[in-house]
Amino acid sequence: MIDFERVTKRFGSWTAVDAVSFTVAEGEFRVLIGPSGSGKSTVLRMINRLIPADEGAIRIDGEDIASLKPEELRRRMGYVIQSVGLFPHWTVERNIATVPGLLGWPRARIRDRVTELLELLNLDPRRYRGAYPHQLSGGQQQRVGVARALAAEPRILLMDEPFSALDPITRASLQTELSAIHRRTGTTVVFVTHDMDEALRLGDSIAVMDHGRLIQCATPLDILTRPASPLVRDLVGREEWGLKRLAVETVGDRARRQESVTGEPLAAETPLHRALSEMVARGTERLPVVDGDGQPAGVLHLSDLVRPISGGTVPGGTA
Repeated sequence: MIDFERVTKRFGSWTAVDAVSFTVAEGEFRVLIGPSGSGKSTVLRMINRLIPADEGAIRIDGEDIASLKPEELRRRMGYVIQSVGLFPHWTVERNIATVPGLLGWPRARIRDRVTELLELLNLDPRRYRGAYPHQLSGGQQQRVGVARALAAEPRILLMDEPFSALDPITRASLQTELSAIHRRTGTTVVFVTHDMDEALRLGDSIAVMDHGRLIQCATPLDILTRPASPLVRDLVGREEWGLKRLAVETVGDRARRQESVTGEPLAAETPLHRALSEMVARGTERLPVVDGDGQPAGVLHLSDLVRPISGGTVPGGTA
């Protein structure tokens, strides 16, 4: 879906992005993370040509984006930023309808799409369709920003630290909704953050950048257990490392397949930390697990939550 081939960007004598190469598969949720000035936001903005590359090539579906008109390219992508950027004198509905309107969608189709997105993002259409941005909370404004980015059904969604200014409860809620939207739509997402917990929670893969270079690109579990450099180890951190690992592994990874037990089951994709909470709440050491079709998939034991996976290492130590 997205292919970077030795892409470089300089601002005067400063090299912001230094010969970066990577690919993002269709439907993947790729997180870019790194310290301030690492080049992660520059990489994101080069995808929709808000910033032009100086060297190398960026391809979307095999097509070099340098051959496309910027406005044509941007209408094929959703873009969400921290400051939201809603038009203050337009209603929520008109804000969401911006790109579909530019693309000439019929009015009825636009209205149906606005309704669908408001419901998807837990905003009552009857209440919020005609509201103005100043009448919304920060979290509600960010939901509208996400809805606007998704309105024209883009295959790629670019997100530049969209939740960093929100309070922890609202941020967690939006992370959950974004994950659900990604699973439902299969949209390819490139998401910039400076928060490793957010990266681990959201990403199918995480690309760590430093001083314009790509340091490591791997799954959340590999980032946790096999950090490629001291920087990656520092981003992961040894403190609460075990809880972070429980957040990226799932019940299905640890369930004992040949066992059964009664009780309300957990879905196989449930993170292990939620399973631990359920065990505490229910006062039990065993929980049944079901697969995506609701069929029995084994039993999770409390002891399974601390069972190591071969080859993993604790940052700064061994498993």
